[in-house]
Amino acid sequence: MSAILAASLAGAAGFLALVGAAIFLIVLFLRHRRRASDSSESSSSGPAQPELQGARCMTLEELSSATRNFSNVNLIGHGMFGEVYKGLLQDGTIVAIKKRHSPPSHEFIHEENGMQMLVYEYVPNGSVSTHLHGSSHAPGVKLEFKQRLSIAHGAAKGLNHLHSLTPPTVHMNFKTANVLVDEDLIPKVADAGIRALLDRLGGVGPSSRTSYDPFLDPRMRESINFSIQSDVYSFGVFLVELLSGKRALSDQNIIRWVQNFQQSSDISAIADNRMASAYTSEGMREFLRLTSWCVNPTSEHRPSMNLVEAEINRIREQEMRMTTIMPESTPTVTLGSQLFTTSG
Repeated sequence: MSAILAASLAGAAGFLALVGAAIFLIVLFLRHRRRASDSSESSSSGPAQPELQGARCMTLEELSSATRNFSNVNLIGHGMFGEVYKGLLQDGTIVAIKKRHSPPSHEFIHEENGMQMLVYEYVPNGSVSTHLHGSSHAPGVKLEFKQRLSIAHGAAKGLNHLHSLTPPTVHMNFKTANVLVDEDLIPKVADAGIRALLDRLGGVGPSSRTSYDPFLDPRMRESINFSIQSDVYSFGVFLVELLSGKRALSDQNIIRWVQNFQQSSDISAIADNRMASAYTSEGMREFLRLTSWCVNPTSEHRPSMNLVEAEINRIREQEMRMTTIMPESTPTVTLGSQLFTTSG
């Protein structure tokens, strides 16, 4: 019998959500075919089979084949859950598979060897963090202010959807590295609820909770009580990095600078110089004012994600109108007063 623990959507659906292209979610369901004797035995004494909820069942053999037996060649990163592998299914679907070894848990269907897996849609263009900060394989790229506004709006839309669920779903780990973009730079919010899952599995130790994390609401350092307000703070730090192009972990002063932002502040001190001057002063200041609101040290004074989404969209549309260059072939319009001249 092959070894696998399959991710239960019945347990995961409570804290993971999908919103078109704006939210990134587990789309496949891992499950290995059991022998008939195992099935009959588990049906009488084992845990109840979770509802599949229309998700796709997969075998361990399929995933091993898709990743060349989880070869290091297919290893594309490490996350909070564990190792991440890129895989190619037989039907041509490209997936990202997160794998970890852990003791048995009711959150997963237990077979043997303590293997837990989560299978995601693969997003080919990496994270916003990679585009802003670069890596040894992919240097940071130039993103215009309008592109950054579009990314911010899409990410806000995804996080707002989570908060609008009943009951609201708290992401708990929103950061620049967890916002992925496709070929068209359309953002997908990743890893919603993974921290909650790992908390239940005992996979998030005290050290990881108390170490400095610039995306973590300062109040969380005293009491681990995640809320939609703490998500808004994390989103604000995401906006700080998106605007400045700097890592908040490396330059902690940028968050304080934004928190103390005033209309008279010198925006060139914070704006990523890779944007040059391809933005309006008005749009940049309004965006900074909103960002400052999100990272307000007092959680009760932060805006809702619904308001944040609407405000970013307003700023984006305004920026598009104010920076659109009319084509050279546009006809000249003569003012009415110029049609009448006095004869000499």
